[in-house]
Amino acid sequence: MNIAIVGASGAVGQEFLRVLAEQNFPIDELRLFGSKRSAGRTYSFRGRDYVVRELTHNADDFRGIDIAFTSAGAGTSKEYADTITAHGALMIDNSSAFRMNPDVPLVVPEVNGQDAFNTPRRIIANPNCTTIQMVVALKPINDISPIRRVHVATYQAASGAGASAMAELEEQYRQINRGEDPVVEKFAYQLAYNIIPHIDVFQDNGYTKEEMKMYFETKKIMHAPDLDVSATCVRVPVMRAHSEAIWVETEEPVTLDRARSAFSEAAGVVLVDNPAEKQYPMPLFVAGKDPVYVGRLRADLANPRGLSFWVVGDQIKKGAALNAVQIAQYILEHRDH
Repeated sequence: MNIAIVGASGAVGQEFLRVLAEQNFPIDELRLFGSKRSAGRTYSFRGRDYVVRELTHNADDFRGIDIAFTSAGAGTSKEYADTITAHGALMIDNSSAFRMNPDVPLVVPEVNGQDAFNTPRRIIANPNCTTIQMVVALKPINDISPIRRVHVATYQAASGAGASAMAELEEQYRQINRGEDPVVEKFAYQLAYNIIPHIDVFQDNGYTKEEMKMYFETKKIMHAPDLDVSATCVRVPVMRAHSEAIWVETEEPVTLDRARSAFSEAAGVVLVDNPAEKQYPMPLFVAGKDPVYVGRLRADLANPRGLSFWVVGDQIKKGAALNAVQIAQYILEHRDH
């Protein structure tokens, strides 16, 4: 496969390189693209150095490319989509640019992998990080009995706002420990020693754009237009890996034993659920890992058809780069079926 990475110098672009190496993805040719500022930088991959090219509207830069992984922001994705796909490259886009377009599939391979073969625009959208890990956990329950309602509260790490936000959190702790006022640039308020119930911009209905992404994207991925989803998204002073407290209501009651068995057997899920031994998923141990981890499984005391569970996943891996690479792997594995 001939592969391109657009936004190669960013946090997710760098994670693409690591994930492609870890997954032993078959690559014959690799091309890296970035902004004017990052053009000329050199990155090593599988023992060879690659120089970042400036992304321009020269479609020939993508001639011969099979798959282009893009993570350079929605504006860039919209501007350059036609250039990237002009010669037939499949664009797997990590931005929000095309997620809700009816002619662009929104794919999480464990949930709706077959949607990846319906690409009239040669574009596949990678969902929002919080949505990805949630639907991976919802799928095993939904397969037992269709889910009617989802309530979710997220606890999102600094990594969700990029590498510079992670650096800001680290620096804020150092500044506070030196007795200095912390510099706040990436978040609405100081994140160190704090939590902020505000991710992305507020909408007219009082929800943030991040919360509405979970609302709309979950319905699309799960092919469930009548599914009710309500989210509260919170930024927490964790470096990497998002956590979610999830409550679901199913059409028919689902026993804990059946739910536990479903989680244990589900693709992409690791069940860590032994409260008596203080075993449950936490960002401290999930950062850098591939799967979505589920624990704290219990009956919802407020709903006879309800279950509650806790989900943790690495935002940069499964929430971004890994899911995109898994889409490509799914296509390679199933294209002849």
